[in-house]
Amino acid sequence: MKDLRRFTAARVGLGRAGNSLPIREVLDFGLAHARARDAVHFPLDVPGLRAECEAAGWSTVCLESAARDRAEYLRRPDLGRRLSEASKAILAPIHGPFDVAFAIADGLSALAVHHHALAVLRELRPMLDGSWNAAWNRAPLALVRFGRVAAGDEIGFALGASMVVVLIGERPGLSTPDSLGIYLTWEPRSGRRDAERNCISNVHGGGLSARDAARLLGVLMTESRARRISGIGLKAPALS
Repeated sequence: MKDLRRFTAARVGLGRAGNSLPIREVLDFGLAHARARDAVHFPLDVPGLRAECEAAGWSTVCLESAARDRAEYLRRPDLGRRLSEASKAILAPIHGPFDVAFAIADGLSALAVHHHALAVLRELRPMLDGSWNAAWNRAPLALVRFGRVAAGDEIGFALGASMVVVLIGERPGLSTPDSLGIYLTWEPRSGRRDAERNCISNVHGGGLSARDAARLLGVLMTESRARRISGIGLKAPALS
């Protein structure tokens, strides 16, 4: 069982102390649980993230979902899937069409966004600028506070984008509190189902690297544009 722990961060082979667990394992569990809870409530630093993105060459727009604050966002998932009226007004004068719109949303772990989102976009940038194939005409990068994946559908539709890519903090677990997820949707619009998206998950220090996530995303984007689909009909390639 100890050999198995070399290959996984899951809590296996913890040992025993009488009829209970060793105190070290109990304390480690409590620490992991506290970190996961803290990550859910950690606020997204929109000004700081915007400054980093623009320094990296991305024009940005700052948006919010229909949730008024973090507490309401956690209680009302439906509000996180819709943009506020003020945010819709911000997008209205930005005229497409665009090949792709990117959105970064805090989701359930703003830590994941701050640690990994821009790293993925940096790795993806050469493809967008045309080193892999034709260059991509991209919309301004949307930074969304209190946002869930489906908020990207409204963003992509409002911008006239052929596809939307949402980078979002995943639900923290006991293995890591800062895992990033990436969702791609062709022809975004309200009402899109999860089966119509492609997901790349577990982007974090102990999981999928930013470089490999960007490589996989780039291939999926290229295939999505060529075949004009996303979701269960678009299979992710194996990385070599």
